[in-house]
Amino acid sequence: MIIDTTEVKAINSFSRSESLKEVYGLIWMLVPIFTPVSGITLGVLVIVWLEREISAGIQQRIGPEYAGPLGILQALADGTKLLFKEDLLPSRGDIRLFSIGPSIAVISILLSYSVIPFYHRFVLADLSIGVSLWIAVSSIAPIGLLMSGYGSNNKYSFSGGLRAAAQSISYEIPLTPCVLSISLLSNSSSTVDIVEAQSKYGFWGWNLWRQPIGLMVFLISSLAECERLPFDLPEAEEELVAGYQTEYSGIKSGLFYVASYLNLLVSSLFVTVLYLGGWNFPIPYIFIPELFGINKTGGVFGTTIGILITLAKAYLFLFIPITTRWTLPRMRMDQLLSLGWKFLLPISLGNLLLTTSSQLVSL
Repeated sequence: MIIDTTEVKAINSFSRSESLKEVYGLIWMLVPIFTPVSGITLGVLVIVWLEREISAGIQQRIGPEYAGPLGILQALADGTKLLFKEDLLPSRGDIRLFSIGPSIAVISILLSYSVIPFYHRFVLADLSIGVSLWIAVSSIAPIGLLMSGYGSNNKYSFSGGLRAAAQSISYEIPLTPCVLSISLLSNSSSTVDIVEAQSKYGFWGWNLWRQPIGLMVFLISSLAECERLPFDLPEAEEELVAGYQTEYSGIKSGLFYVASYLNLLVSSLFVTVLYLGGWNFPIPYIFIPELFGINKTGGVFGTTIGILITLAKAYLFLFIPITTRWTLPRMRMDQLLSLGWKFLLPISLGNLLLTTSSQLVSL
């Protein structure tokens, strides 16, 4: 049987082209996955650097300065160190719960980024129940902390896990009516629609002015959700060694560290979306945004400016939780629960009632 060489070359070139198409298809499938993860990781590194610099300024210290220019690579060096440290397991603990707990805490927070709009339609999932999905997903994280505390077979870890669950439940409930009030004002639960409802009148159209009480309750509740001082009872080192993190080392300990900053960035971004107008320029649209093309849905320049405005608002808001950490002392557990159930919950429910009444009157 005689085989034509031209046919063999044609078959080989066709097979190579098909394999290249498969490789390109795989790469383009992974790009939408790794691009947000890379951006979120970079955002966390910036937050860690900002916190160390601001904390050093408050305490009149120098802060990080050796790892990279201005010490900006210090967080990356810490993460690399944790990555190569030994991963220890408790001999009498529940290894499955011990190993799954950090992953659940991180994944549940990462899912919250899917409904955060950085610009008009520049969002992973523009859902009609966006804010409701965020509340539902964020309530999964304490389950991972409770699993970590129970699986460690350590009384300090278990107490920290119980505190984390109690604290999350106590402050998730007052936070929900605040989000519902914003949804009522915007006539939508979509995060994109909520931002677009604040697009008129620039700075004066933000929900900051229509929901000042809701903003205060949201701020306090988000601090408690992130377990930031003065609400870091689940990992109070003077009482519980390190809480639910006591038995963790290596990369699992690093996951908890990353989860706390991921949650802090999520809370700051949602404050930006719900109360600070998202990507909308502070000055009314008649003047500046039309000049730069910010309010136009198309265009790379307008999209870039809108994303930068969203990130600038979020990172400026981060100064509040960072400075609060070095300003207020830690609360007792009974004070923390009393604040959530006896004060914030009635205030948030009253705010929701007032918002509902005003909406009904305006019909």
